[in-house]
Amino acid sequence: MCGIVGLFNKTGQPVDQSVLERMSDQIVHRGPDDMGVHLQDNIGLGFRRLSIIDLEGGHQPLSNEDGTVWISFNGEIYNYQEIRRWLLERGHQFKTDSDTEVIVHLYEEKGVDCVKELRGMFSFAIYDSKNRHVMVARDHFGIKPCYYTETDDAILWGSEIKSLLEHPGVRREVNPESFWNYLTFQYAPDPLTMFKGIHKLPAAHYMVIKDGKIRAMERYWDLKFEEEQRPLSYYVEGTREIVRNSVQAHMNSDVPRGAFLSSGVDSSTIVALLKEMEQVKTFTVGFEGAGGQSELAYARETAKILGTEHRDVTITAQQYLEALPKLMFHQDEPIADPSAIGLYFVSELASQFITVVLSGEGADEVFGGYTIYREPLSLKMFDYLPLSVRRSLGSMASMLPEGLKGRSFMMRGSKTLQERFVGNAFIFGEQMKEEFVRLNPETMNLRRYLDITQPHYDRASNYDPVTQMQYIDFHTWLPGDILMKADKMTMANSLELRVPFLDKEVFEFASKIPMEYRLMNGTTKYVLREAVKDILPREVAERPKLGFPIPTRQWLRNEHYNWARELIDSSNVDHLINKKFVLNLLEEHKNGVRDNARKVWTVLMFLLWHQIYVERSVQIKPEVTPNIQKRRAHYAQTV
Repeated sequence: MCGIVGLFNKTGQPVDQSVLERMSDQIVHRGPDDMGVHLQDNIGLGFRRLSIIDLEGGHQPLSNEDGTVWISFNGEIYNYQEIRRWLLERGHQFKTDSDTEVIVHLYEEKGVDCVKELRGMFSFAIYDSKNRHVMVARDHFGIKPCYYTETDDAILWGSEIKSLLEHPGVRREVNPESFWNYLTFQYAPDPLTMFKGIHKLPAAHYMVIKDGKIRAMERYWDLKFEEEQRPLSYYVEGTREIVRNSVQAHMNSDVPRGAFLSSGVDSSTIVALLKEMEQVKTFTVGFEGAGGQSELAYARETAKILGTEHRDVTITAQQYLEALPKLMFHQDEPIADPSAIGLYFVSELASQFITVVLSGEGADEVFGGYTIYREPLSLKMFDYLPLSVRRSLGSMASMLPEGLKGRSFMMRGSKTLQERFVGNAFIFGEQMKEEFVRLNPETMNLRRYLDITQPHYDRASNYDPVTQMQYIDFHTWLPGDILMKADKMTMANSLELRVPFLDKEVFEFASKIPMEYRLMNGTTKYVLREAVKDILPREVAERPKLGFPIPTRQWLRNEHYNWARELIDSSNVDHLINKKFVLNLLEEHKNGVRDNARKVWTVLMFLLWHQIYVERSVQIKPEVTPNIQKRRAHYAQTV
């Protein structure tokens, strides 16, 4: 796992190496083991390395035999040995044993289509000096981040936004459309970022830069759910084997590895399958206060049953608060998911002992695990009513007191699926945003949240409602929240995260499972749960998802209340929001009038980000965590 940066000078002049090195220094945490740059023509490639495979070799940027194709690569390719054998048969010569060099030679054979052959997680940039163009690509699911921007005289790309900000032509301005939709989604939806002019390269896309312009932006793969009617037993047995195969493929490394372990079936499955092959180190985090300790208790119980070498850590409200600025710095953008800090602390713990960690992200999207996926079945009765009648029921329900039993059910039933589901988070609706946000979507021509999800619904129009919801989450919630926080929080601690459920081969099998098997008798992820019932205790296989429960509601009423007020008062954002409105939300929450925790938290995370990245009143510098030295010492004792 590593970090990449790059620069294409539109002027045709050589790249200033000092700029490239400053960009690279901003991501030192992603690669504390090595650094490299390559300057050629008007191109600069930069690289930071966290050594995983071929510890002695693998220095980047790396080229083909004659130096006409150069690459800087972040990620892991799990089928690289298979591709390498094919390339050797075709006469290619290799200088290293790394997966990076395989991509270089595969590019020589297949050009930009090389990306279609890869099984893994990646973002990379290839400079083809013969054709004088750069190809930048991102993996199928968006596991690894990749950003790009354009100035008057350059096009830049990199693993993290903070690198791009080192270029003198890149400005620190809030993107109004991203801010508007962030308040609904709790993250800035792809392909925009919270920075005006900086974009995410979407998952399963590559772009080609030539003659000073982005000449192509192509999707090379898309999710397709193609159900096949087969016996349930076929899918149960097949799921067990395909996930086992993926876990085995994701184990490939020359450094110690382990796994995150929460209380649910996803991470427990990964750990149980790992345990079939080797002794496993597992790690869990909990939080003082409501809900936090139960996660620890369940994880400890599972670790004991599976026989892992288990460690955990409990975080206080004060520790959480002190870590928030560093967390926000590493996120690059505000992601108002309180569990991100849980990932940060469990990564900090794990990084003392291992370099590679496997985790259960993606299982809910692949196998249909979110509780909200049951909603189309519970609301099915509304499908038999004319839309006009449903609208009338919704209008009547909206006049009922908040919290009244049945009110939410009636209101959601009055809406179409496209209106009520835009992914796994929905914080502020349009009407409330208009009450306190000092932006006018109409005059500023801003896309609203339904405009974000509608193109995805259009592509998924032939699917049943549950599958449509999975498709939406794959294109919004998964890359925007789940994978972004997972990458940034682990890499902040120089820890490589691998996600075996988000494997191309796993998805291609799971996509054929009929909806009635994914969600059976009200049980989510039914096939997966059945597939692992022989390797996990039944109480674990059937346990509902907890994640890393964090007592945000309680803390905002008590330990974090004064901090929240001070952050609102001190932020220079009066041109964007009405701070009195936000303070009122906080007071309502503190006094128990309404549960405004998610709304308040979403605004607070934006304010903290704004202070760090726009106002720059909070200064944080990139650094390599001291745990890296502990890890190296631990390795030395075990070798």
